[in-house]
Formats: sequence, structure tokens, C-alpha cells
Amino acid sequence: MLLRARDARQCGGETFGLFPTSLERCCAPLNIPVWFEITSLVVLTVILIADLLLILKRPHIPSTKESSLWVAFYVTLALIFAVVLFFIGDAKTSLDFLTGWAMEYSLSIDNLFVFVLIMTQFSVPRRYQQEALMVGIIIALILRAVFILIVGAAVEHLSPIFYLFGAFLVFTAIRQAMPDKHEEDEQTENFIIRMLRRGIDISDDYDGSKIRTVVNGKKIWTPMLIVFVSLGVTDLMFAVDSIPAIFGVTQDPFIVFTANLFALMGLRQLYFLLGDLLEKLKYLHYGVAFILGFIGVKLILHAMHENELPFINGGHPIEWAPDINNWVSLGVIFASMAVATIASLISSSREKRAALSE
Repeated sequence: MLLRARDARQCGGETFGLFPTSLERCCAPLNIPVWFEITSLVVLTVILIADLLLILKRPHIPSTKESSLWVAFYVTLALIFAVVLFFIGDAKTSLDFLTGWAMEYSLSIDNLFVFVLIMTQFSVPRRYQQEALMVGIIIALILRAVFILIVGAAVEHLSPIFYLFGAFLVFTAIRQAMPDKHEEDEQTENFIIRMLRRGIDISDDYDGSKIRTVVNGKKIWTPMLIVFVSLGVTDLMFAVDSIPAIFGVTQDPFIVFTANLFALMGLRQLYFLLGDLLEKLKYLHYGVAFILGFIGVKLILHAMHENELPFINGGHPIEWAPDINNWVSLGVIFASMAVATIASLISSSREKRAALSE
């Protein structure tokens, strides 16, 4: 935030052309007051802590009704935040947040498949899965915050990096569409687990939700520690895809982080709400792949639209390259997830009827 203020002072009242450079984008006047950013982060942190304390006080298996109410609460909270941004900032700021949040929420649903694998692999008692997910999500948020700062710094000082991000997202989209994608994720999890077991003593059994227990008079870690780390690191692996993608929507680190924060806040309840339905959403990864591919192409077009590389078009912007706005992005995100979900449910229903008729 101090860097922003300093850059704004350096720029003075300079006006920008149709194709601003990375320095000009960095120096563009900000619409979100610093006091609002600090207040928002404090309030959201308090909500997260309160949510965690509720789980610790009463570990249980949430009902469908309870999960639905919590998901609705966090979705409503995100929409209220977007409205507040509209009045505190402007319409573009609000739209940037909504688009980023919708994209991160859509992409984070794909995390749930791997979360199910982790819970199954470690035989985590369902009663304690809420706490495991919550702690894993908090670890993920901390790791994402660091990653956002790194990517944000790269974007601020190296605008041509959008070419690299775009190509990476297109590659990731192709990989995401492959059927063995989740098997590769599971293999990565096994590698993480092996490394942890080599370095520390871990018991074979759980001791409630504790991460430390006593075995033969010796204090050692429980498998819950591996679950926490696995959930957090797995989410970061997904963030390697999603963080560069959201920087194609907005380059404001505050909007990027809050979009991620709101997407992850309701993920735990969504895990229990969807439950067995996850197995029926067999085409969801295609919807996620399409979103990543679309954002990848958007980033490449954006880089062409504001080109600064001397060996491309003589270092000048490529005027014919369209700069896709966030209304289009938002529509593509919702349409992709809707088509993938509906197609999955129709296919599942047909398979069920075919099985009954045999």
C-alpha cells in the first residue's frame, strides 16, 4: 500500500493513452481507500477465526440444511462485498471482484475431488473432517497470500509475463481435460506424505482431532498433521493455475486476495453439501479446463493488446488484438460450469436408468 501511494505521487496528474504501459497501470489512480482494505481484511479474518472456533467447540457432521445455509451465507457475503466495492470504488472494481471470485470459486470446486481422495486415503473420521478442512484452508490462504505477492510483483515489473501466464494456462487447460489428471494429483500427494514420514514420527491412529499424541510414553505427531499439510499444499498446487488466471481479470492484489478468500471461505461447507454428488459430476473437469483455456487466451490477447516486447510488432501494441472485458469473462465462467454440471447430471441419470433396466 505504501508502494501504491509512492507511485501515485510520482505520476502526478499524468493521463494515459489507449494502451497504457505496465508502469502507467501501476501508477493509475486507485479506487479503493487503504482504510477500507485494512478494515475488510480484519473483519474477514475475525469471521474465519469465529468459524474455526465453532468447529473446535462442537465437532460434528454437518447436515445438508446446515451446509446449505453456510454456503448461502458466504455467497451472500461475497455479493454484499461486491456491492460495497461498487459504492466505495466504482462499477469496474465491483465487476473485477465478482469475476475473480466466480472464477476462483469455480476452479476451487475442482479441489474438492482431491480433498475427497485425501480424506479417504487417510481414513479421516467424518466427524473431524470439518476441522481438517478448515485448518487446511487457512494454511492454503497463507500460502496463496505469499504466492499472490510474488505473482503481483512479477506482473507489476514484467508486463510481458502475461504471454507466459497465458501459454501456461492453455497448457494447464489441456492437461486438466485429460482423464488421468486426478491420478497425477494423487501421486503428488503420496510424494508429500512420504517426505513427511521420513522426517518426523507419525502415529498410525488418530487421537480425536489432535495433531500430537502419546505413544509408549513418547510424544509424536498424529496423521491429522499430514492431512492438514496435504490439504494446504494441494490447494496451493491448484493456485499455481488459478492465481495467474485471476491476474488476467485484475492486477489489484487486494481484489485478487479477497476473491480467493471468499472462494475458499465457503469451500468447507460446499464439500459437505455436495457430498456424493461429486462422483456424479464427471464432466466438471472439462468445464474447469474450458475456463482455464479461455482465461489463458484472454491473457495472451491482453499481452498483445499492450505489447512491449521489441521483437513482437516492433515493441508496439497490436491494435487488432481484442481486450476481452470482464462481463464476457463472467458469462463464460457461469456458462462453462452450468453446461458441465447439467451434462454430468444428465449422463449420471441415464447411467442409473440403464443400470435399473438391466
